[in-house]
Amino acid sequence: MESEQLFHRGYYRNSYNSITSASSDEELLDGAGAIMDFQTSEDDNLLDGDTAAGTHYTMTNGGSINSSTHLLDLLDEPIPGVGTYDDFHTIDWVREKCKDRERHRRINSKKKESAWEMTKSLYDAWSGWLVVTLTGLASGALAGLIDIAADWMTDLKEGICLSALWYNHEQCCWGSNETTFEERDKCPQWKTWAELIIGQAEGPGSYIMNYIMYIFWALSFAFLAVSLVKVFAPYACGSGIPEIKTILSGFIIRGYLGKWTLMIKTITLVLAVASGLSLGKEGPLVHVACCCGNIFSYLFPKYSTNEAKKREVLSAASAAGVSVAFGAPIGGVLFSLEEVSYYFPLKTLWRSFFAALVAAFVLRSINPFGNSRLVLFYVEYHTPWYLFELFPFILLGVFGGLWGAFFIRANIAWCRRRKSTKFGKYPVLEVIIVAAITAVIAFPNPYTRLNTSELIKELFTDCGPLESSSLCDYRNDMNASKIVDDIPDRPAGVGVYSAIWQLCLALIFKIIMTVFTFGIKVPSGLFIPSMAIGAIAGRIVGIAVEQLAYYHHDWFIFKEWCEVGADCITPGLYAMVGAAACLGGVTRMTVSLVVIVFELTGGLEYIVPLMAAVMTSKWVGDAFGREGIYEAHIRLNGYPFLDAKEEFTHTTLAADVMRPRRSDPPLAVLTQDNMTVDDIENMINETSYNGFPVIMSKESQRLVGFALRRDLTIAIESARKKQEGIVGSSRVCFAQHTPSLPAESPRPLKLRSILDMSPFTVTDHTPMEIVVDIFRKLGLRQCLVTHNGRLLGI
Repeated sequence: MESEQLFHRGYYRNSYNSITSASSDEELLDGAGAIMDFQTSEDDNLLDGDTAAGTHYTMTNGGSINSSTHLLDLLDEPIPGVGTYDDFHTIDWVREKCKDRERHRRINSKKKESAWEMTKSLYDAWSGWLVVTLTGLASGALAGLIDIAADWMTDLKEGICLSALWYNHEQCCWGSNETTFEERDKCPQWKTWAELIIGQAEGPGSYIMNYIMYIFWALSFAFLAVSLVKVFAPYACGSGIPEIKTILSGFIIRGYLGKWTLMIKTITLVLAVASGLSLGKEGPLVHVACCCGNIFSYLFPKYSTNEAKKREVLSAASAAGVSVAFGAPIGGVLFSLEEVSYYFPLKTLWRSFFAALVAAFVLRSINPFGNSRLVLFYVEYHTPWYLFELFPFILLGVFGGLWGAFFIRANIAWCRRRKSTKFGKYPVLEVIIVAAITAVIAFPNPYTRLNTSELIKELFTDCGPLESSSLCDYRNDMNASKIVDDIPDRPAGVGVYSAIWQLCLALIFKIIMTVFTFGIKVPSGLFIPSMAIGAIAGRIVGIAVEQLAYYHHDWFIFKEWCEVGADCITPGLYAMVGAAACLGGVTRMTVSLVVIVFELTGGLEYIVPLMAAVMTSKWVGDAFGREGIYEAHIRLNGYPFLDAKEEFTHTTLAADVMRPRRSDPPLAVLTQDNMTVDDIENMINETSYNGFPVIMSKESQRLVGFALRRDLTIAIESARKKQEGIVGSSRVCFAQHTPSLPAESPRPLKLRSILDMSPFTVTDHTPMEIVVDIFRKLGLRQCLVTHNGRLLGI
């Protein structure tokens, strides 16, 4: 089949969506086992899956499933490179599993021979636990470093600590004796830029100076971040989760989890968060953890030589990443299982749990926020919720679903526009413009000027007697004789109403800026901006319900449980439910999201409101489109990803979908013993397929096996260098016994060792639902179609 025709038809993706959206049965195959081969001149194009000039996609059906006999057993000397994969190709899960079983069998058979072999077998057994321990340690340490550095650089935009330059604002005033309760963040050691430069602490001159310095630092950090990404590691941009999902499904993107990407992502993540852009560090922390897992897996031959085994380590690493991002080890394991992993055996579950535990332990030891918690916005609520409150919780779920659907459509439309216009060729300029607009609009509003994590913390926190925030500016009852922890519901003061207006403006600002920020060429996570949007909406709803209950406590809905002077409504709880609903609407996570938020709050009794809101947001979002943001970006970038969640609705048979068609040229095949080296090299040069079926003869069409293009090329090159008498006219033999040749003919080349003797086959009458299921569950690259043992197509 011609790759050009396929490309022009628009189905160059092995994504499930191209199967389900195929307009006819003719086009079904293009989604059912296609492999992409990218050749491009620029890293940026590779990263984007850009279809601009300079990029060329070819699509080939190819691959191999090896039989249980070891791949190289039949060779006297293994051919280096056989059984490996090219960049931007899909791994063969079945072959990798067979290789691992063979390795395990070999180690077991030798372990009784000597003490050294026994030690090697123990090392092999423990290497899995060792690699996830190292990954957890590195992920926790890097997360702590990123948290501390981002806090310090965020405060650097507003001022500096003269007594100790490395202290952030809060740490600077810890040891000061001059701070008062009302102005706890003001101390002589901390100087704003206006105080340092023009010597004024108050007044319009001071405000303008601080404004200018805020914008200057924001632009400096953003420019430095995008420059480092562009020059050193183009793969360090974005959240990384769509690519990690694709890699875990078996795709190979060389360098995406390398040491340069890790180093630059760690540095630029701090800069991007500190610049005040509407992004979070939680998604990129998963990428950072997976980079650690990939680098450590090279220390252990069991993982470095087997791509399928390596993906088990990456699944555990993604759990560790979420564990340190939210301080939620169990949520991290469930996130890995529900959202990113393609193949998740039981032992990976245990190792993911262990990696998440180690990472959380290390982060807790570092204590980056000084509150003995793993996250900045850890909260505890003490008041129960009431049945009536499910209505506002479900309303927040509806808002979350609508926001998710709007965000996915708007962001994908903008990213597509970025790819197709000249604007996408100037990533540095785009980041500078977005950072400048963000800084100019954010500074006047105290809620947008805050670091997003601190904003979420303020919105989540309930109003106690020690809170000085304007959100807690309620009119106090003078008769209250003692300060208690549960303050009764009170009428809102002026500060609360002005705070609500500022929060409404912050909500609009965050919604618009997040659409344009996610996808720019700096590390950018989506968890925190989505949670902030939900928390703002939730807090506003919470205050509204609280005031309603205060002024109308005689209404029948409040009468039963909300007496005068009681503490009935917790606005912070609404903020938390809203945050979960909005994050669920964007990512379409359910179980893992509820567990992550539950671990954040430590309150078991709030699981029902959370579940109600998250499920509502998923249902509302699914009504507008089944894809989450990560699946949408996978499809936009053209990565081959067969989504297990999608349903297959076609009622065709394998024979209707296979290549070749009646109008197509015949299938490119090899015969087992009557082709020469030149014939095979010509076929390789003239076609772009990833592999070729091997048949007994053109007349019989009986299937013998399948040979991979890469393995054929490597084997022929190796034979020409190492074996004497191999020339272009040498007969290539895939059979067990070499046929008798005339005495004067050159030496034959035996290639049976690279032949897959048990390729996966289906008959021509197999329904396509079953074929797609086989591709999903076994991770196949291609499947041959036979009729009574005769090869029909692929």
